Amino acid sequence: MIVANPATKSRWDKWLGCGVYWATRHADAGSKENDVQFYRDGYRPGDPDIHPASAQAQRRSEDLPGEVDVLIVGTGPAGSVLAAQLAAFPGIQTRIVERRETPLQLGHADGVACRTVEMFEAFGLADALLREAYWVGEVRFWSPSDTDRSRIVRSGWVEDTPAGLSEFPHVIVNQARMQHYLLENAAKSSSRLRPDYGVEFVTLTVGEGEHPVEATLRRSGSGQEFTVRARYVVGCDGSRSNVRCAIGRHLEGDAANHAWGVMDVLAVTDFPDWRTKNVIQSAGKGTLMMIPREGGSMVRCYVDLGEVQAGDTAIRHTTVEQLTEVANAILHPYSIDVRSVAWSSVYEVGQRLADRFDDVPADDATGRLPRVFIAGDACHTHSAKAGQGMNVSMQDAFNLGWKLAAVLEGRSDAALLHSYSAERRRVAKDLIDFDRFWSAFVAQPVLDPEHPEQGGVTAEAMQAEFTRQGRYTAGLATQCRPSALTGTDEHQALARGFVIGTRFHSAPVVRLADARRMQLGHAHRADGRWRLYAFGDADGSGLRGFATWLGEAADSPLQRFARGGDDIDATIEFHGVFRAGHHEIDATGLPAVLLPCTGPLGLQDWEKAWARDAETDIFVERGIDPAGAIVIVRPDQYVAQVLPLAARAEVTDFFAGFLREPAVVLR
Repeated sequence: MIVANPATKSRWDKWLGCGVYWATRHADAGSKENDVQFYRDGYRPGDPDIHPASAQAQRRSEDLPGEVDVLIVGTGPAGSVLAAQLAAFPGIQTRIVERRETPLQLGHADGVACRTVEMFEAFGLADALLREAYWVGEVRFWSPSDTDRSRIVRSGWVEDTPAGLSEFPHVIVNQARMQHYLLENAAKSSSRLRPDYGVEFVTLTVGEGEHPVEATLRRSGSGQEFTVRARYVVGCDGSRSNVRCAIGRHLEGDAANHAWGVMDVLAVTDFPDWRTKNVIQSAGKGTLMMIPREGGSMVRCYVDLGEVQAGDTAIRHTTVEQLTEVANAILHPYSIDVRSVAWSSVYEVGQRLADRFDDVPADDATGRLPRVFIAGDACHTHSAKAGQGMNVSMQDAFNLGWKLAAVLEGRSDAALLHSYSAERRRVAKDLIDFDRFWSAFVAQPVLDPEHPEQGGVTAEAMQAEFTRQGRYTAGLATQCRPSALTGTDEHQALARGFVIGTRFHSAPVVRLADARRMQLGHAHRADGRWRLYAFGDADGSGLRGFATWLGEAADSPLQRFARGGDDIDATIEFHGVFRAGHHEIDATGLPAVLLPCTGPLGLQDWEKAWARDAETDIFVERGIDPAGAIVIVRPDQYVAQVLPLAARAEVTDFFAGFLREPAVVLR
């Protein structure tokens, strides 16, 4: 008999019961449908998510121009994120080409980690994603019965995502829909960025000049080749990437010689856990993993096809009927009657990684700057078992996008772009190592108590390992190493819950202006800006003093790195969180930087000052010292530094490590 932890059961009752948690979460988190700022430049009718087209977008031709700032190759997960990110910068001319004639209709990936939903929130897309997706609440485990090992019985369950890791769940939705959300976001931006379909990348050369990369492209219909010159090219064109080949990079690694079949099915079944995520171990017939899909009916089945000989391609011709037969053998005494198959495939597990993610030779000693990048499957491939491929690919692009924008807008030196390969290859290497372990672990046979010498894994060990790996599979294990962009931990004790190098872990606060309870992290937009959060001391004097210096002193980073004509928060957005209830703070006495006048009309921005929430105190939840703390957050939502509230020069010096003063603006 399985007994649920009462505290855990209460949590999942909220998540899964009658839509109660859906309403609760949105009250807490602040739905983007009601929270996005608009009318800052004057009233206009219609959908506020459709931004007025910039002058450059209005002049945009249907044909690809001869010169662009950034050419993105491929509309997969990485390319779609990069397009959505760069579309936020109408002054940067970005184009994205796709060899397919039409948008992707049926994607292969479907697991969306908590970290990816957090990123979607920054784009204003989390609400739509969560409304459509299947929410993964539990993982249930089945193994051979002690009394009859030919039959499976339920042996346990765990939370899919341990409590407290994120305000968002792990969800399932088709990759094609994920890309649609992002590309639609780009199309609605002031850049009006839309893919050029039916255009295939052929090759490139890197030379000199303002647009040093010459890309040769080919129209799919006519076969006509033409060239486009770009400042930067980013290959998001999959595991057979032509961009990767053009810069002499290779994927290195080996297949594990273990095959799996996968199929998305609509079926009738007597299996009681058809609508939960399952790991099913049989006695000698293999392993079956089930993951329900969005829509309430479809389920993805990963069917263990066992070991295959190196070079044996016959396994790839396994039919859906054969996969169903194996699945039913594993499920005994239950079965599935497949009525429709949306997609199926057979693959061998393999892990491969490129040596670098840009075009700079590994042994280069000249200080050459990167001009061509690869992202996603173009630089790392692995199995689908941990559901990380699409997620890590998107994070690649989220890391690169803001850096390209900072360089192209003249806010940072082009040397910043070296950090992309340095940071993301280490993440990909960790993923490859994890996937190699995870694929082998899941593929193990179940331990037979009567023949322990044959090896295998117990049901208890399988369940424990799923729990242990929860942070990684949620996408929350990444930690950036110290660099110009990420500080060291001398002051980490001031904010123990905002670990330097990890993603900013949101918590509820109350917006001072309108008493709205929100997640503080949802103030972060995917707009390329740095965030600087000041968490107050007991009486608020330290916070007010820091805010006054930040807004008025010539040596503050907001003043030192401001460019003529920019709003004060154009590069670094400041937020103040007071250690008091919202009724205890007089908004009329706020430092001006917490009520800045911005935009073409010089309107006040009322969304910079916050108070602690009485129900869930962010100061307690995130271990903020009584003396307060400063938390600096990168544009990709990772904590860059923690400093004392009394810090001044240290704050400016940190930003001076990668931001240019406005006197020099080079592209």
